[in-house]
Amino acid sequence: MFNNPISKSLVLLALGLVLAMALPAHADTLGDRIAELQHGWAQAYYQVPEAEKESRFDALITRSESVVAEFPARAEPMIWEAIVLSSAAKFQGGLGALDKIKRARDLLLAAEKIDPKALDGSVYTSLGSLYAKAPGWPLAFGDKKQAAAYLQKALAINPDGIDPNYFYGDLLLEQKQNAEAQIYLTKALAAAPRPGREDADAGRRAEVQQALARLSKR
Repeated sequence: MFNNPISKSLVLLALGLVLAMALPAHADTLGDRIAELQHGWAQAYYQVPEAEKESRFDALITRSESVVAEFPARAEPMIWEAIVLSSAAKFQGGLGALDKIKRARDLLLAAEKIDPKALDGSVYTSLGSLYAKAPGWPLAFGDKKQAAAYLQKALAINPDGIDPNYFYGDLLLEQKQNAEAQIYLTKALAAAPRPGREDADAGRRAEVQQALARLSKR
């Protein structure tokens, strides 16, 4: 049918363009959206003055909600909206904070149903952190035993990651299990750098060092 090589090439090029246009316009932008949320979170959590944190996190909540709406079938945006909400709750306090941590938990449970291993098991790291820090019944759902179970799931997926090792070590430290806490906190400090997450890694390492300093005083 296409005896002329030039005609054949033009047809193939046109077919390629049609197929490219048929793909969703945002097919390759999820990574960019997640990176924006990651850097925005690291800045709000570790770098901006205390007085500015609430407004920064309010803006991040709005951005994270829009990413979830744009990619409703993906777990990653839900995980990051949950992280933003729980972080905002930490700096806000009060009844509004309780609402945020409950919304964060619901988002993480929804993300778990989609892909429990997304973002190196961050569903379980974040659930573990939430259950470790949330008030208990009747105010909220805080539960140290459930926190440990979630963090152990996170470590099964990402055994060398800085976040699951830090949060599990910090939980053990809180429970005065000093020898075990030392193991996980030391492992967190030795975790390999995450490409593109240098800002978050720097802040987390500072938290690990603070936890190790508390441990050394016992």
